[in-house]
Amino acid sequence: MTVIWAEQALLPGGWAQDVAVRVEGARIASVAAGVPRPAGAQAVGLLLPAPANLHSHAFQRAIAGLTERRGPDPRDSFWTWRRQMYAFLDRMSPQDVQAVAAQVFVEMAEAGYAAVAEFHYLHHGPGGQPFADLAEMAGRIVAAAAETGLGLTLLPVLYMQGGCDGRALVAGQDRFGNTLDRFALLLEGAEAHAAALPGDTVVGVAPHSLRAVPPQALAAAAALRPDRPLHMHLAEQVAEVDEVQGALGARPVEWLLANADLDARWCLIHCTQMQRAETLALAATGAVAGLCPITESSLGDGIFDGVAYAGAGGRWGVGSDSNIRIAWSEELRTLEYSQRLRDRSRAALATADRSTGRALVEGAAAGGAQAAGRDAGRIEAGRLADLVALDTTHPDMEGRSGDTALDTFVFARDDRMVRHVWSAGRHIVQDGHHPARDRVQAAYRATMRRLMAG
Repeated sequence: MTVIWAEQALLPGGWAQDVAVRVEGARIASVAAGVPRPAGAQAVGLLLPAPANLHSHAFQRAIAGLTERRGPDPRDSFWTWRRQMYAFLDRMSPQDVQAVAAQVFVEMAEAGYAAVAEFHYLHHGPGGQPFADLAEMAGRIVAAAAETGLGLTLLPVLYMQGGCDGRALVAGQDRFGNTLDRFALLLEGAEAHAAALPGDTVVGVAPHSLRAVPPQALAAAAALRPDRPLHMHLAEQVAEVDEVQGALGARPVEWLLANADLDARWCLIHCTQMQRAETLALAATGAVAGLCPITESSLGDGIFDGVAYAGAGGRWGVGSDSNIRIAWSEELRTLEYSQRLRDRSRAALATADRSTGRALVEGAAAGGAQAAGRDAGRIEAGRLADLVALDTTHPDMEGRSGDTALDTFVFARDDRMVRHVWSAGRHIVQDGHHPARDRVQAAYRATMRRLMAG
């Protein structure tokens, strides 16, 4: 049993003072406010429900900072970045992927995330050659989660074609490709690997996109694990919208709303190219919009209409996607600032009773938990103990509490204020430091030296 005592904590009913949270195993056993600090309790300043990072491609961390030169194309774009990514990933072995993923997971934990939904599509060897264990690469992601203690929702990705016209996969993409039958076997293999992790682990499915998965296969993939999370890229780029509309006769969001039974198990990633009617209709389904503001800014994707979506009751969360930067507070800040820049407004996502910082923190916690299939996102008895404690001793926090403290964290400070993180009761960040950081970082450095030399 662990007892955490917080000077202030954000509970489902709002802010409370002097809160004792008793954790037994993976779950919160009890929450009591207005109590003295129990003997032996871990004392913290400010306690929050920790978010799940709802969208990550761990291996892409290896190319962070390597794609900022303009190539031969007159206008650099997502598509030129993608070619650079394909060229680099052909160097990566299973051991490399594990080392990079472990580094990513440590950074996520130290940024305040308790779990990650890993959108895992790097399945095979160079040239598309399957490993003897079809789920070898999934096993490497599982090993990284085991080493770091970060909660894992593993999402093996179905990737079948190079575009809506059914064209063959190009070099690089062939490491992702599977038929539906082989994907079903890979999914079983991923589940076998994941069985070694703690009981909060989830394995879902991820049809990559409407470009990479034809309609019939999308329906079949959704039926493979009907009670598990289902994630998919949707409406990220203008060229993607045009391609889908030309092939399927409707815009991506419009087509999916008409042809799939969208509900709370679905997480649609990006959705930066939606019309107002699509935004409102998607919000009404109960699905989660998976937003990756730092990556969407890096790739020039566009701006998700968070004001309209949240105003219609839509659920959303944030993810680090390409992992060019892993920064929970910065994802929230970038999301809010994108709305302000588009609308020339301020406090865009605040509500009548919640400041901007609180609306962002609570929205990301609830939506991330739903997308990851984790019974978390709230500090209440019975939930998974996914918790994050912030440092309130910083000079900028002097005299600040409640919503104002969260506004200070999101807009005036950063993730260096994260002091402790618990993932399903596992104390994975202590005094701002992941206990495996040095060992994991040494393996990551050795991997990157070799990859960069190649």
